[in-house]
Amino acid sequence: MPRAPAAKDIAPLLLSCGGDEFAAKQRAREAYERWCEEIGGMDHETIDATAINAGEALKALVKLNEALNTLPFFGGGKVIWLKDCNFLGDDRTASSAAVTEGLAGLAQTLKTFPWDNVRLIINSGKVDKRKTFYKTVSKLGTVETFAGLSIDDRDWADKAEDMVARHLKSLKVAADPEALAAIVNNVGPNAAQLKSEVEKIATYVGDAGEITAADVEAVSVKNKQARAFALGDALGDRNLPRLLHRLDEELWEMQFDKKKSEIGMLYGLISKVRVMLFIKEMLSAGMIRAAGNYPAFKSQLERVPADAFPEDRRINPLSMNPYVLFRALPQAANYSRGELVQAMDRLLKCNRQLVSSSTDGALVMQQTLTQIVRGDETGKPAARRGR
Repeated sequence: MPRAPAAKDIAPLLLSCGGDEFAAKQRAREAYERWCEEIGGMDHETIDATAINAGEALKALVKLNEALNTLPFFGGGKVIWLKDCNFLGDDRTASSAAVTEGLAGLAQTLKTFPWDNVRLIINSGKVDKRKTFYKTVSKLGTVETFAGLSIDDRDWADKAEDMVARHLKSLKVAADPEALAAIVNNVGPNAAQLKSEVEKIATYVGDAGEITAADVEAVSVKNKQARAFALGDALGDRNLPRLLHRLDEELWEMQFDKKKSEIGMLYGLISKVRVMLFIKEMLSAGMIRAAGNYPAFKSQLERVPADAFPEDRRINPLSMNPYVLFRALPQAANYSRGELVQAMDRLLKCNRQLVSSSTDGALVMQQTLTQIVRGDETGKPAARRGR
């Protein structure tokens, strides 16, 4: 992150915001510390602006107004930091009439406020740019936006790893490259959840001071993405008992989660087979070779020409999370190219059956996966365990 310009060279009002809340907060902290040093004085204030309801948001705004209207006791300057403000977006608290009115009143105060010896810093997550408060701040001061992570961004995994590494550094905890990749792989492009996960794992390792991939496996969140990877990994490992066990777990949870479906699970398995096919082709073309560790494999990917594959993300392995490809590297050796092509055909037929047939979807999926792992046409659906 570039060093902030001197306090006298920038506007006295700074809003640091965006989907990357960690980066936004770090920028606010940097500005606060530097302004305090340059302005001097002992009357600087930090106001906690994390609110769980409109009442708490209004209390934070009242404290801010009091801070703005209280002159430094010893003279000189004053720096105020409205910290971790979470009611500038479009959620329920931010959209309440009372908070909307309170922010509008604050905007009017800021328009006429004498900034000679006062600096105000606000850090927040995503903000609603349509609101009067944001428009006022953008005119009077400086707005610095730190974009969050998006699955549509080809480099989201690298950015997520950088984000995790920065947060670990602030916690004075180290992590090996594979552990970083595993955290990102489990959580996905969710900056807030990544931050929470890092803090949890850092607490787990304690005085050891370094996170390994084994630590991540032991305590890492098992969200939908992680469970989907576990199902795909069982298929890649060609481990039928584990595969059917994972499938059974997913089918059981599907009964209580309307967002989950057999089709969604099937698409995850199709993606896994596609990744193994990519690995096969890249090995055959000499683009990559077997690698025993993640950093070595990732450096190989970085040397593959960007124009070696189409731009379409669905058929471009370079647009995928490198760790997903690394996990598939040894798994691809468990199948021949012909078996993977046949597996893709079986999964597509399974898709048609799930959509158009009245046959029990669980049995269809069990039979399909059993055939893929056994590599023959005689695979029979495993009996489901009772619950």
